[in-house]
Amino acid sequence: MNLLDILSIDCIRAPLAAETKRAAIDELVDLLAVAGKVTNPGALKDAVWTREQTRTTGIGHGLAIPHGKCPGIVSLAMAIGKPSTPMDFEAIDSQPVRLIVLLASPPDRTSEHIQALARVSRLMTLEDFRRKIYEAETPEEIYELLRSADQR
Repeated sequence: MNLLDILSIDCIRAPLAAETKRAAIDELVDLLAVAGKVTNPGALKDAVWTREQTRTTGIGHGLAIPHGKCPGIVSLAMAIGKPSTPMDFEAIDSQPVRLIVLLASPPDRTSEHIQALARVSRLMTLEDFRRKIYEAETPEEIYELLRSADQR
């Protein structure tokens, strides 16, 4: 899966204004709404937050991948946020989060949703990629890193 098929540069925020997990999720959903990728941002915020309450999406190594499915999303979409300072996301390794990748999909797109989660997770297991994306300071730098990774 090519992540740039589901991510546009206007859906990357670096740095995030948010300082809490809930505010970060809301800010990223709002980016998707402004970009026209979500027609009911309130429903998506509720879906992502409900999912987050069942089990943290802070998967370790400074990464969180909050995600949700709900009607009003035409196709799989992604937003990325980089907190201005590492954020507590109740991650499984108890480390603060340095990058948040939000995935949103229609209820009937489970396979694509899982493929996107897997692609992000695989990329972030690469120490060199992880270091570079954590050092990135602008949406353009983050987008370029993902473009380069997808070309390999």
